[in-house]
Amino acid sequence: MQGLVTKSTGSWYSVETEDGKKYDCRIKGKLRMKGLVSTNPVAVGDFVDFDLEADLQTGVISRVHDRKNYIIRKSINLSKQVQIIAANLDLACLVVTLASPRTSLGFIDRFLVTAEAYDVPALLIFNKLDLFSEEGLEVLQIYTDLYESLGYPCYSVSATEGTNVDALKAVLKDKTSLFSGHSGVGKSSLINQLIPGVELRTGEISDWSNTGKHTTTFAELFDLPFGGKLIDTPGIRELGITDIEKQELSHFFPEMRALMHNCKFNNCVHINEPGCAVLKALEAGEIEPSRYDSYQSIYFGNETRH
Repeated sequence: MQGLVTKSTGSWYSVETEDGKKYDCRIKGKLRMKGLVSTNPVAVGDFVDFDLEADLQTGVISRVHDRKNYIIRKSINLSKQVQIIAANLDLACLVVTLASPRTSLGFIDRFLVTAEAYDVPALLIFNKLDLFSEEGLEVLQIYTDLYESLGYPCYSVSATEGTNVDALKAVLKDKTSLFSGHSGVGKSSLINQLIPGVELRTGEISDWSNTGKHTTTFAELFDLPFGGKLIDTPGIRELGITDIEKQELSHFFPEMRALMHNCKFNNCVHINEPGCAVLKALEAGEIEPSRYDSYQSIYFGNETRH
């Protein structure tokens, strides 16, 4: 039998067949061995083959179909391994906030680099629009202008008041979209707006750390009532970049990608080389310093949390 993985709880997977039936499945031992480089050889969004067990209610996954793309992150407990967050995506949506809790530009850039590296179109959703001061709205405009100039669509919404949610629905329609972000940015509240009746648990902001409490503990795929699918993921506290060679990193910054062929040396990594077109553009104000800071941070291997 064939089906789509709609939920992962670690050792068991919920698999939905074309006729809408769902089966709890586990992984065949041999399949687990193939996935040694990642903590989860099967991810939400995967299409799989599975065999029903004697009870006709549970199954064993025997094969994962080739993936169109996927998004990964470093495993928290096993630093040398990676975790596939979701597979076969049309969009990667990062829900961010400018306050309570603040999402750093470094974190945003790491997410966008990961999406670029794994060939997933990305967009940013700025939530909690109802809490913005005039100064906050000015900062939001600066962020929006920056990222839209790089080719990343930006949407400003209020999950609690439903502001601009219809515009978001239009872009998500008929696509399979990943929703990610720090805990506390209102991701679950926004999904509740997009899918009335799903009633995901929402978490309050922790007073002492100004970070959200984790409310999603596993990835899960939902059907959108207006067409398409949405994959909700656990709140990400940090995002380590993995599997990207230092020499390739600039390929995943669109503004650097456009310039790097003008560098004097073919192997230029845009740190301190003479005749570097990227450094020249940075000096001329054509590359945003925060983006270059993110590039250096990733290049030299520093983790970015909030």
